[in-house]
Amino acid sequence: MVDAPTIADLARLGVGLALLAAAVAKIASGARWVDQASALGVTRSVAVALPWFELVVGAAVVSGLAEPWPVAVAVTVLTAFTLWIVVHLVRGQHPPCACFGILSATPLSWWHVTRNVVLIALGVLAVSL
Repeated sequence: MVDAPTIADLARLGVGLALLAAAVAKIASGARWVDQASALGVTRSVAVALPWFELVVGAAVVSGLAEPWPVAVAVTVLTAFTLWIVVHLVRGQHPPCACFGILSATPLSWWHVTRNVVLIALGVLAVSL
C-alpha cells in the first residue's frame, strides 16, 4: 500500500510538472503565445511574464521548496485560470487554448476546465496529506 506522504509527493509532482510543461511550451512559442493570450483578453505584459512565473512556481512545487506555499500558489493560479476559461465558455467564446503554448491550440472547452479541476484537486491533495 502506498503511504500518504508518497501520494502527496506524487500529487505535488503532477501539479509542478504540469506548470513546468506549460511554461516551457509558452516560452518555446515565443510571439505566438502572446498572440494566443491576446485572443483570450490577456494583456501583453501579463502574457510575457506569465510563462516565467509558471516556471518559477512549477520549479518550486517540484523541488518541494518552502512547502506547502508554492503548491498553494499553484492552486490559486490554476483556480484563476479555470475561472477565466469558464467565463469565456459561458459567454460562448472558444478561442484557441493557449494553456500549453505550442502544444495547445484546440478551442477552449469544458475539457480544459475538467483538466484544471483535476490539477487543483491534486494540489489540494498534496497540501492536505
